[in-house]
Amino acid sequence: MKKHKIEWTEQTWNPSAGCTKKSSGCKNCYAETMAVRLKAMKVVGYENGFDFNIVPSRLNDPFKKKKPTVFFVNSMSDIFHENMPIEYLDKIFKVIEQTPHHTYQVLTKRANRMYDYLSKRDIPKNIWLGVTVENKKEGLPRIDRLRNLKASVLFLSVEPLLEDLGKINLKNIDWVIVGGESGNRARAMEESWILNIKKQCKKQDIAFFFKQWGTWGADKIKRNKKENGKTLNGQIWQDYPEIIEQQYATV
Repeated sequence: MKKHKIEWTEQTWNPSAGCTKKSSGCKNCYAETMAVRLKAMKVVGYENGFDFNIVPSRLNDPFKKKKPTVFFVNSMSDIFHENMPIEYLDKIFKVIEQTPHHTYQVLTKRANRMYDYLSKRDIPKNIWLGVTVENKKEGLPRIDRLRNLKASVLFLSVEPLLEDLGKINLKNIDWVIVGGESGNRARAMEESWILNIKKQCKKQDIAFFFKQWGTWGADKIKRNKKENGKTLNGQIWQDYPEIIEQQYATV
């Protein structure tokens, strides 16, 4: 397995903060818990806890970074949240366009709004687009929106994986990231669910990345997620799409 400068991202950029629970995957949202602490620390953007708001003071942060960096956009929010003003969304994408030396990972549960916004525009080459796929009912339909957008990388964040997804239409998808839920109230993940996804990725030559087990291990024992590790059948499966291999693999 090659070593990379990234595992799945390098740095976060949160030009907005806060969110609203959208689906089953949001039940134990880590960002909501963190927002409570950030409010107590009087961090800008969290004055009202986890209520959605834009944070203009962070908008130009990528300009301050001269070294090419992989940014996960809005780890503490959703860039396509219903309350995100279009005018501010335009400003976010302008920053992305004006910093082509960076790479931006955009992940959303609001695939319809993402499609409505980006299908009318040229998508910058330095953007990777992804959707969360936690279950069949809410997650799988998002893939149909994603696959019809043209970006350098289209990826799925199957985290937390809450059930067996069955047969998945992976047409046009470049990368599938799978992970279990973390935290005291985490829901357990079955190994067979992961292997089902891995098998389909292998058959269709799609990069498969197993991120972590989370709070529940493969042995169904609840413990610290670091102790549960990142191995599947005794191996680490952290593959990247070809474009990422070319850009970030080290010799």
